[in-house]
Amino acid sequence: MLLDKSSCDALVCAQSMDRLPLEAVLGPGGLLATTQPGFEFRPGQLEMARAVLDALQRGGHLCVEAGTGTGKTLGYLVPAILCDEVVIVSTATKNLQEQILHHDIPRLERALGRQLRVVLLKGRNNYLCLYRLARFEEQGRLPGLDEVHHLEVIRQWSHTTLTGDRAELSGLPEHLPIWAELDARTERCLGQGCPHYAECFITRARQQAREADIVIVNHHLFFADLAARRSDYGAFLPDYTRVIFDEAHEIEDTAASYFSLQISNEQFAELLRDIAQTFIPDAERARAVRQAYQAVVERAAHFWTFAQKVCRPASQAGNRNRAGSGSDARGMLQASDLATEASGYTALAAALDQLAEALGQAAYQKVGNFGINTDPALLRLESRARQLCERLLRIVQAQDANYVYWWERPSPRRFSLQATPIDIAALLREQLFHQVESVVLTSATLTADGSFAFIRSRLGLDESDELLIDSPFDYKQQARLYLPPDLPDPNHPDFTEAAVNEIIALLDITQGRAFVLCTSLRHMRQLYERVREKVPFPCLIQGDQPRSSLIKTFQAEPGAVLFGAASFWQGVDVVGPALSCVIVDRLPFPVPSDPLVAARCQHIENQSGESGGNAFQSYSLPQAILALKQGFGRLIRSRTDRGILCLLDPRIRTKPYGPAVLRSLPPDLPRTGNRDDLRKWFCNVP
Repeated sequence: MLLDKSSCDALVCAQSMDRLPLEAVLGPGGLLATTQPGFEFRPGQLEMARAVLDALQRGGHLCVEAGTGTGKTLGYLVPAILCDEVVIVSTATKNLQEQILHHDIPRLERALGRQLRVVLLKGRNNYLCLYRLARFEEQGRLPGLDEVHHLEVIRQWSHTTLTGDRAELSGLPEHLPIWAELDARTERCLGQGCPHYAECFITRARQQAREADIVIVNHHLFFADLAARRSDYGAFLPDYTRVIFDEAHEIEDTAASYFSLQISNEQFAELLRDIAQTFIPDAERARAVRQAYQAVVERAAHFWTFAQKVCRPASQAGNRNRAGSGSDARGMLQASDLATEASGYTALAAALDQLAEALGQAAYQKVGNFGINTDPALLRLESRARQLCERLLRIVQAQDANYVYWWERPSPRRFSLQATPIDIAALLREQLFHQVESVVLTSATLTADGSFAFIRSRLGLDESDELLIDSPFDYKQQARLYLPPDLPDPNHPDFTEAAVNEIIALLDITQGRAFVLCTSLRHMRQLYERVREKVPFPCLIQGDQPRSSLIKTFQAEPGAVLFGAASFWQGVDVVGPALSCVIVDRLPFPVPSDPLVAARCQHIENQSGESGGNAFQSYSLPQAILALKQGFGRLIRSRTDRGILCLLDPRIRTKPYGPAVLRSLPPDLPRTGNRDDLRKWFCNVP
């Protein structure tokens, strides 16, 4: 979405933007205060803005932890506008993007008296590919009446849309199978060889981004682009020298996924389907492609059947219950698992190589006696076949000790093999922090036990300025931390029943109005089933509805209680008494059996010198602290909110690491283990 209008250049500010002091915008008598009713001056916000502007103007990197209520979004948007350079703003969640675009930017435009050139870029699969649409219509392969209707809606829309953004098709189902055939994903893009290049929606979006002052993206798109700059696909984002990452605690896993290698049965099926739908005019070359195609079909079927049989026993070992993993299962992959004659991987690689060769030959067509035409669609198919072959060999042979090799089953029909860098720090150091003049990392949760050392070491950020801004909320008056005194260890058989009793007692105090945040899907379901039978409050559970629908239902239902796992620990904003209690079942340590977690911990243990040592202290504990801080952040969202944080895990009191966890929560947060005192405080009983 481009917020700039053609008349923007005619609007003149009273002062040059790059000379406007921050105080004139964010200060007590500044533009926001005088133009926005209810604007609240926040000293921490202004302090953050000064640090961000300094980093953007002089270069250098900055880490800012800004406590909930600081107003960090304006704390970096105003400096981004004033720095007079294009700035990429990357977020982890769609909600934050929408807040920036539809709330914060309009506020700033009104305050500054000018329109801002701001563009939201989405991942390529959100945009319509006109070439794919034309091909799809030519082939006329529509198995159902619904798809006939959906295609007609998309076709009509394609003539009027200025963006090609899937989000404009609000009248169509959210999950639309036909869209996967029509989107502009990278691996199918013909680039400048496409007959629709001039009117391409991706081309338009990139051009708008080049002319913008601020380009808003999500972390997935940013790191997909960063990885693409190392490949033959090329960049999607405009060139940049300044980047601001909000929700920066999410960066490591997102970046790792885009520097990974992946092959899946779905990728093979898509490639084969695209080849089958491609016309080759030369009969002899078409025959060669068909023969190679058939060989890949047969050998791929054998390989994927074998791979899923080999990995099936591990998928039943408990990984299905990872918080937030839904129905997926994952496990470690060893070279001995698939690099065998029985798997047929060498035969599949040979067939892919032969298919790529046949496609490459077919792409070159003689014209008359001397001319040669190239077919960009066939060249792209050749490239995809070669890449699948290369990835297959690298993943199955599993020879690079810097990668962890693993498999994943996201759904019963999808199966993938992946190779992920164990330590992403070196890649980010080289590809991001050494290449970009200024990178700002900000979040409400960047420090563990008061230090930025963990996040900096994980991301390869050797040098940066640091700023820690406490929340302006009065936690002494607004919140209580409740630590039940007599609960058994989470691994004890009696823990679940004891936890259920505590939850019921707390819900009686707060009259529902609670999140119960769990670290595993299995335990979430157990607590939900037992609690809902014994309380008069409506109980909701993750998975029964889409996340956004659950939040709306929770806010609309008086006294609702929501049981959630990983996706509800962050990015959820419920202001007011509807959320008065957050109950955490266990300290949210990363799952040790997860392949990535296991490999990272082993890597730390194997290191020597100062960088090596205890993986629990260096990785698992800081991760748990950051996750717990995120969970607590759901509770108090305004100066008028009041609420209880309850941690059911007794290890915070009994283990040596407990004090470090407690020190990471607000220092003025009162603690109690007495439920009667808790009730008196919550109910305002003197």
